Amino acid sequence: MPDTSPPPSPPTPPVSLAALLAREELGLRRIAGPEEADLHWVHTSEMADPYPYLLGGELLLTAGVQLTDPDRYVSRVVEAGAAALGFGVTPVYDTVPPALVAACERHGLPLVEVEPATTFSGIARAVWRLMAKARHRELRRVAQAQQGLATAAARPDSGPGGAAAADGAARRGVGGAAVRGGGPVGHGGARAVAGSARGPDPPGPRGQPTATGARRERQRGAHRRGGNRTHGQDHLRPQDRARRRSR
Repeated sequence: MPDTSPPPSPPTPPVSLAALLAREELGLRRIAGPEEADLHWVHTSEMADPYPYLLGGELLLTAGVQLTDPDRYVSRVVEAGAAALGFGVTPVYDTVPPALVAACERHGLPLVEVEPATTFSGIARAVWRLMAKARHRELRRVAQAQQGLATAAARPDSGPGGAAAADGAARRGVGGAAVRGGGPVGHGGARAVAGSARGPDPPGPRGQPTATGARRERQRGAHRRGGNRTHGQDHLRPQDRARRRSR
């Protein structure tokens, strides 16, 4: 059964931690760990061990409801592949526990302080919006690349480099290019496609026959007269030749 699923779309690029921290309305502040991290999504958990519920690449948000062993907690988060940890102060803690700061620094996990006025859902919404912008940029880049390949395929004087680009575009089905007989559209293949798609010659002016039609008509007239003329010699039937000799 043929595969009718749509072609895969470009994956959504991750959002950098620096881009999220640059959103001043959130009031986020990195207080430990590396400056850079790639965020693929956001997850909130108050489990003492969130490892079984993480996929990797998350910005994990917590208020530390069950934070009893900061070092073990951070080690498990790192083991699960989380990208960063966001800790919300209040209502459980007035400040980020120093032991948690030390553990994140030791395990190399970025730690972000979330001020009381910032909600976890607000952070998640900001990340989704940044991802939407990144995806839009990626789709636009792909569309521009397809347009460039289609332009190279349609330009007849693009040279060997353009021919190679057009051929690659055609074989991948990029930009609507097509291949006929192995040649890229816009070069030899374009002429082949045009020739195969061409119908009969258009009629001459005011209904007069075309050159091709006139030539065929002359050939039919020669056949009706009983002979074909080749290299200036008459090819007659045997009885006609005998009658001519008897004269």
